Amino acid sequence: MQSSNGLQEWVSRLDRRIYALLVGAVIGLTGGLIGLLIAVAGPIIAVAVVLGLLAGLYILTSVSAALYGVILVTLLLPFGTLPVKIGLTPTFLDAALGALLLVYLFQWMTGQRSRLRLTPVHALVALYSMWLIVSFLLGMRHAPPTPTVLRQFAETLLSIGLTFVLVDLLRDAAALRRLALVVTIAVGMQALVAIGLYALPDNLAEWALVRLSRIGYPDGGVIRYIEDNPLLDERAIGTWIDPNALGGMLAVSAAMIAPQVFARRPVLRYRWLTLGVLGLVALALILTYSRASMLAFAAGLLFISLFRPYRKYLLLMLTGAAALLLLPQTQEYIHRFLEAFTASDLATQMRLGEYSDSLRLISRYPLTGVGFTGSPDIDIYTDVASMYLIMANQIGLTGVLIFLVMMAGVALYGRHAWQAARANPELASIHIGCHAALITALLNATADLYFFRLDFQPSITLFWVVVALALASSRLALDESTVAKNSAFRYYSAR
Repeated sequence: MQSSNGLQEWVSRLDRRIYALLVGAVIGLTGGLIGLLIAVAGPIIAVAVVLGLLAGLYILTSVSAALYGVILVTLLLPFGTLPVKIGLTPTFLDAALGALLLVYLFQWMTGQRSRLRLTPVHALVALYSMWLIVSFLLGMRHAPPTPTVLRQFAETLLSIGLTFVLVDLLRDAAALRRLALVVTIAVGMQALVAIGLYALPDNLAEWALVRLSRIGYPDGGVIRYIEDNPLLDERAIGTWIDPNALGGMLAVSAAMIAPQVFARRPVLRYRWLTLGVLGLVALALILTYSRASMLAFAAGLLFISLFRPYRKYLLLMLTGAAALLLLPQTQEYIHRFLEAFTASDLATQMRLGEYSDSLRLISRYPLTGVGFTGSPDIDIYTDVASMYLIMANQIGLTGVLIFLVMMAGVALYGRHAWQAARANPELASIHIGCHAALITALLNATADLYFFRLDFQPSITLFWVVVALALASSRLALDESTVAKNSAFRYYSAR
């Protein structure tokens, strides 16, 4: 602050002619740099860079803006990269997470923030993080890490660190509701993009998506089909590249939004608008043809319907199931589920083969896994279409056990906070939605690996944001309940 005042005083003492020359030089230099950028990269990239710099400068002044930036990048441009290379090519998500951490730490250094507010579950989160580091170091016996693997592992630890940052940042119900609103708007926008691209002719959709190649997206072959066969139905991908990754994100987000439809105080002002967003997200989810995501979302809705205000979802689920079973237009979709349960399609058969190979790897390295840098044996590999199996492959059964205990801790803490949350109309629907989203993610992870695989950082970030929101909603409910009880006690004591 003192240096800022000193600069202002120095500028105020300048001669007017010198001041005018300085202003002119800055304007000229800025114009020259923008002109050079337009000549080298083109007008679209130039505009994007200028807007990005302005947004970056604003984000550095507000921790809330930095947090919203992380959410928007994760949901809307998850695999975008900066048009520069500094040894490695930073992603938009790297920049957003870095900005959030920088602003957050700056608040601690300047005394704007004091007394870290966490939950008992954070001890398990810290233990899990330490085990990941141990597994990574042990895995270096088999193969040295590449720069890309090092960056991705650091990003994973940073994403896990969001559970500490977000729970500390969200210190009142209003802040949590604003963040839930940002998530709702962003996922609604992604659903619109996914549906719009799906509706376009394939060549036009391909052309539109290839425009993103300037920021790190693929420059061709982006349209996806069932079993990668163009003769079968197209699958929605939005800007998430992979239909299963998009399906997981939409399922988790839909579970978080669903309680808002019948909430006493929804985060969106108009209930019909909330229902419209949920409908768009559900439609986009259906168009991904991600069977695991659909089943996980159904389980999330079933969990929500266990609570009295949301039992209407039971009727909606029964109606939806009847429509899927009876309508002629949905028979192909039902057939896809039957193929999965009977293991008669290529995708399911490939997964079963991966599961068998994974069990063989686990039998050789049961406790610590093989780490993240590569497999020590040429006849085994770590990638498998199940988060729990790939975790067992890379961090061992010990790591899986720590993870499951941690998730149980989140659930028990949420259960403990429910009585306080249900009495608070500002928090009740968000509390249920966050835990339903976590259940959806954990069930979806049985048949998909994106919430753990290092090269899908947006999915990893989304998972730990959901964990953080579940913990934050529980802590806020307990804190506000304690404040209310103390106020009531002081009131009656005064009387």
